[in-house]
Amino acid sequence: MNSSLAAVAETDFQPFTDLDTGLQRKVLSVRNLTKAYHAQHKVLDGISFDLHAGEMVGVIGRSGAGKSTLLHVLNGTHSASGGEILSYPEVGMPHDVSKLKGRSLNAWRSQCGMIFQDFCLVPRLDVLTNVLLGRLSQTSTLKSLFKIFPAADRARAIALLEWMNMLPHALQRAENLSGGQMQRVAICRALMQNPGILLADEPVASLDPKNTQRIMDVLREISEQGISVMVNLHSVELVKA
Repeated sequence: MNSSLAAVAETDFQPFTDLDTGLQRKVLSVRNLTKAYHAQHKVLDGISFDLHAGEMVGVIGRSGAGKSTLLHVLNGTHSASGGEILSYPEVGMPHDVSKLKGRSLNAWRSQCGMIFQDFCLVPRLDVLTNVLLGRLSQTSTLKSLFKIFPAADRARAIALLEWMNMLPHALQRAENLSGGQMQRVAICRALMQNPGILLADEPVASLDPKNTQRIMDVLREISEQGISVMVNLHSVELVKA
């Protein structure tokens, strides 16, 4: 699967995708997207781009330029003020996810996973349970409170941890992990959702160079498996690497 990672100038934030996408299927089309706070302050203003299956896209911009806001609007955790976010399923017609509500919105969030700079793990829970929390949308609240998950979900969580070289830490509390280990667990949790798109908000900003390279390699490998990856980065050099 073809994978491209590109960036734009730090001074003017906008997403950028490789035009040479071959036969890749379009999964997302953003048109004239805006997000404004207090009516006048526009964080996003007329953003337009396409995202294709298996494509890896880097977003570079100065602090406060709206990179995180963009990902949250795409995921549906923040509402858009205007424009369209068209999702193209493998079967059926495209639909505007910015108009979704209730269960339909929750279903979209499962399809559009996120990882964060601060990992967002539950510190006192063990690694395996943190990964299994990625299936919360498909598990009843009562069962999740008692850590009752289907055998198939447990098997997948274990397989993901093994792939990420984190299986030896499966029963260790998340609070005892290093930053790089926490981010690998967070990626496993996001992949438990079986997303078609993975949004990564500054995933390496808190990591040392060795772990930074490791996480970037993992994100590239994920895109090669056909999952579209959009990653906010703080350094142009990371994009060029």
